[in-house]
Amino acid sequence: MGTNIIRLTAKERTELEKFCTTGVRNVRLVNRARILLSLDTSKGRTAEQQEAIAKRLGVSRQTVVNTRNDFIKAGNIAAILQRKKRETPPVTPKVTGEIEAHIIALACGEAPKGYARWTLRLLADKCIELRYSGKISHMTISRLLKKTNLSLI
Repeated sequence: MGTNIIRLTAKERTELEKFCTTGVRNVRLVNRARILLSLDTSKGRTAEQQEAIAKRLGVSRQTVVNTRNDFIKAGNIAAILQRKKRETPPVTPKVTGEIEAHIIALACGEAPKGYARWTLRLLADKCIELRYSGKISHMTISRLLKKTNLSLI
């Protein structure tokens, strides 16, 4: 049980208090700082009950437990007071720069026989036919052309 006790130095405590009271901050990070301040047992302080902290801050008890464990694991408050950096994007983009170039060149070229101009669906079908992408929707083509200020009209 001794490893789960949080003892902050005076410098860490003032840094957390300053973090909570100044500037515009992410609410989750401010709550993490307040949780650490409530769990601090340095200089004869007694840590509040986890349920009381959770109720006062409007978070779940599990959030209090996770914050305490993260702080103990990290060992410093700097790691706790910043958001986690994402290693990869949530979804890899279907359209890369090379595919974009192919689509733009196709849209700027002549329309197929029997058509007066390119439509979004025609472009999407042609991209699949030419194997630029395994699957691409007409809305993806629309966003790409809008981003590059191209119009099919």
